[in-house]
This record gives sequence, C-alpha cells and structure tokens, in this order.
Amino acid sequence: KQWYQRREREALVSTQRAGSSGINAEYGDVEDVRKVALGDDPPFSTIVDYYFNKAAPFAEEAISNQIAKTKMSAELKSRLVSGVLSDLKPCNSVLSLSFPLRRDNGEIVTIHGYRAQHSQHRTPCKGGMRFSDEVHEDEVKALAKLMTYKCAVCDVPFGGAKAGIKIDPRDFTDMELEKITRRFTVELAKKGFLGPGIDVPAPDMGTGEREMSWMADTYKNTIGVTDLNSHACVTGKPIVMGGIHGRTSATGRGVYHSTNIFVEDPEYMEMVGLVPGLSGKTCILQGFGNVGLHTARYFHRAGAKIIGVIEWDGTIYNPSGIDPKALEDWKLEHGTIRGFPGATETDEDLLEGECDILLPCAKEKVITEDNAHRIKARVIAEGANGPITPAADEILIANNQLVIPDIYCNSGGVTVSYFEWLKNLNHVSYGRLTFKYEFDSNKHLLQSVQSSLESRFSGKIPVTPTPEFEAAMGGASEKDIVHSGLSYTMERSGKKIKEVALQHDLGVDLRTAAFVLALTKISNNIIMAGFTFT
Repeated sequence: KQWYQRREREALVSTQRAGSSGINAEYGDVEDVRKVALGDDPPFSTIVDYYFNKAAPFAEEAISNQIAKTKMSAELKSRLVSGVLSDLKPCNSVLSLSFPLRRDNGEIVTIHGYRAQHSQHRTPCKGGMRFSDEVHEDEVKALAKLMTYKCAVCDVPFGGAKAGIKIDPRDFTDMELEKITRRFTVELAKKGFLGPGIDVPAPDMGTGEREMSWMADTYKNTIGVTDLNSHACVTGKPIVMGGIHGRTSATGRGVYHSTNIFVEDPEYMEMVGLVPGLSGKTCILQGFGNVGLHTARYFHRAGAKIIGVIEWDGTIYNPSGIDPKALEDWKLEHGTIRGFPGATETDEDLLEGECDILLPCAKEKVITEDNAHRIKARVIAEGANGPITPAADEILIANNQLVIPDIYCNSGGVTVSYFEWLKNLNHVSYGRLTFKYEFDSNKHLLQSVQSSLESRFSGKIPVTPTPEFEAAMGGASEKDIVHSGLSYTMERSGKKIKEVALQHDLGVDLRTAAFVLALTKISNNIIMAGFTFT
C-alpha cells in the first residue's frame, strides 16, 4: 500500500514538472516540431524530437499496459506516464566550456567544447567525443538524446551523452591536438563529467584510439590517480591501453547484423519486393571510413555485391562488384578511392543508383525530401547518424522501402564499448581464465572417444578432429566472444523491434518501432526506480 501511495505522489510531482497538458507542454508543441522537422534542412535536435513525438503515444500505451495491475487510479497512471515521457525530452546536464591553447607558433587561441548528459536513468552516461568545426551545443544535445535511445534499444545499461570540440583537427598539429584533448579531459573530470561510474566518452568523428589514450592517461594521472578502475573512464582505447579486440570493426559489423536480420525475414522482404537473403544482393555504400569499410567487408563476405562507393572526393562504380579489401589497400596507399583499378569513376549520384540495399555510412541529412522519391534501393541501412530527414523518411515509408534506423543499425559500437568497459572493471581479458581448461577438456574428450572405439573394435583407431573443431579446441578468443556477444545483442534487439512493429501495425516503419521500444524500456526503469529528490 505504501509503495502505491508513494507512486501516486511521484505521479503528481512528475505531472507538475511536465505541465498540465501532458507530454509536450513544457518543451514545445507537437505540431510546431512537426512543421520544422518536415521542412528544409531541419535542425538535428528537432529531428530527434519529431521521432520522439511520433513514438510517444505508442509508448504511453505500452507503459500504461505494463503498470495496469497497480492500484493507482487511471488518472494518476496517465499523469505518471506522461510526466516521465515529458521528462525524457530535455538533457539533464549540459557543460559548455572554453579554454586557451598556446599553439606551436606561440599564438593563443580559444577552444570551445561541450558535453551533454541526456539521462542518468542508468549510469554511467555514454557517448562519443567528436572534433569538428561544425560542432555546436544543439547538435551535441541531440546526439546525447539519440545515445540514450540507442543504448536502450540494444540493452546497454548506460544513459546517453555526447561531447564535441569545435575545431577542424586538420588545422592543428599532433602536439596541439594532444594539448586540447588533455585539457578538455581535465575540465570534464573537474566538473563531474568524466569517470568510470559517471560518464564514459568514446571515439567519434575526428577522434580515435589516440585521443582515447590521451584521455585515459590524463584522467589516471589527475582526478583518477587513486581510482583502480581509471582506465574504464573511456572506451575505444588501443589494446595495450585496455581496449578490446573487435571494437574497431564493431559499428560496421553491427550494420551488417542489423540489416541481415531483416533481409533474412521473408515477411519484410515480401513487403519491399525482394527475395530473402543477403547473397547476391547489390549494395551502394556512401562513406569509406571506418564504418563504411567494415560494413562493406562483412556484406562482401556474406555474398552481397558492393557495386558503388561514394566518398567526399569521388565516386566509383562496378556492376560486377568491388573488392573492399583491395579498395582499402588502394586508399591507404593513395589517400583516395579515385583511380582504383577495380572500378570506374563516375559523376552519377549513386545515392539514387539502381541497387537492392543502400548503405549511407558518412554523414547526416543526405537523403531529403528533394531526392527521396528518386531513391531506388528497397532497403536503406543507416550506418551514419541521421542520414535521412523526417520528410524523406515519410516518403520512403509510403513507397514501402525498408529503413533500418540508426538507433538500432549503428549500435554495434556502443555495444562493444560496453564489453570493453566491463573488461576494464574486471581487470582481465575475456577468455584468459578458461583457454587452457577448455583445450584440455576437448583433448580429453577426443581421447575418450578414441579409447571407447578401440576397446569396442580392437586395434588402433585414431580420432582426428575436423579443422573447425581443432580451431575451436582452445576455447573462444576475446574477439570470438565479442563477435558472439554483438551478434546475439543485435539479433535479440531486432526481434524486439519486429514484435513492437507487429503489435502496433507499423509495417516498414521500424524507426517508430525502435523509438517505442526505447521509450518503453527507459520509462519503465524510471517508474520502478522512483524519483529520489522530488
């Protein structure tokens, strides 16, 4: 009885915070958000809010059903649910800071940076740190929101966050970038925006293993000097700094798994008019960076044909297929995909090219209301964040084109980041404690089978393991465990998205289904935890 009474009080408080008219009372009118989101070049924050608003009624229904057996009145249940959803719209904390940098030539410049923490319903917060001269507070807040939903979809127990430093890294020397990264790390840590149990950044646009090493080392030698788990303050580190095997390819591998789950589904393929299975499918890839490269590799291994690759400085095409490994080698040697002998350069806009699967893995808002009706691919897998605007999304849905949404499709990176974080907290690599035991166990198993056969039939009967069994005799390596865990996570999340889409009769609108799934999980977590300081 006391539990229900406390929940009723919390529902009243939550409603008061949200405003009397429900979900969008305090944070903008639904119709206003819709108009801006469906307009020309909408802000990324408005795009995220639009998808939130679109999913909220379905989520409200799902959450209400899950608390239906409680003894609260229907009115209080409604207030509780709408209040919790309303509280999910803004970011909990946003840090905006600036600091001076003495450049190598003695010049002093001011560096601006941001870190947004959207939700602490689960801690620590998690999200990448990017270096880009296009960084601004609104973008960082929107990406932090997206990270919260992404973590919820793939069952990673983190809240969402994002960081950005407003620089073009190409304009700074390595020494200057190290100064910027280390100073930013200290500022985050001093203000409570960094720590293994508080907030854990990761690489993003313009950053990588090197920057994560600098951050981990700076934290360990300053605020975290007495923290045994200090290396868990960031993920995406090099192996020698506590990183994990499989992290580099994780996002691309996640794009492959998420797409394969739906391409293998006969019902969804019937909706879009394709035969189930990746083998033989033609694909066009936008972006040949880390995500695009590994996406192409896994699709190629599955039997799909990468017939076109779009990069910032050129586009190449080969209807017979492009070998991702050969293209990677060429780009490493020449710094560009242009001139690659295994394909022909073209001026054609291959986003609109004839193919089965389109893989936008570069930047946001590349498919808009202007070109969406010319997109011929029947499946679009969002390897990048927000490559499709809401107006374009509506057009693709109306045309029965299947979009694998970013909050699910590119969640492989944060999933494996979670595995790395766990590895750092455990202070031991995956599989290290079991390798020898599993090898000896499998060896004894073969010997037992051989002894049984020889005692039954007399004479020497050697038992030779198959190449596959022999390779697995020593147990799973860290990379094997990471790949298996990622595959399982993507499959489980994909099945849940399918269930939500079927339950609400959403057809090919997987984005709304994914948002409903995320909002339902987060809200249930908040409701069960209660409101500590209200």
